[in-house]
Amino acid sequence: VQLVESGGGLVQPGGSLRLSCAASGFTFSRYYMSWVRQAPGKGLEWVSHISSSGGITSYADSVKGRFTISRDNAKNTLYLQMNSLKPEDTALYVCARGPYGSNDQKGQGTQVTVSS
Repeated sequence: VQLVESGGGLVQPGGSLRLSCAASGFTFSRYYMSWVRQAPGKGLEWVSHISSSGGITSYADSVKGRFTISRDNAKNTLYLQMNSLKPEDTALYVCARGPYGSNDQKGQGTQVTVSS
């Protein structure tokens, strides 16, 4: 199993970023997928998950209405569109296999920094 995130960077408050996660080594289309994040000095925080078909999504209250999770099963890729970014969104964003509370594989993450 390999999960490789990309798309992070430095962005000003109010800006947008789109994260991607390329999956390999398993049948991507059969699994729920999640995004989790870890801010400096804090534990892992679940951000969002999406069902295997993409028809069901769920979000943490802290990102609801600003972030959108999606997937392309033909490309084995998971996405996270992040809009209206805030300094408190600064974190390492990690792609994980499985739904909230049941992540069994994780990537190395991509850093997102929101600062002026």
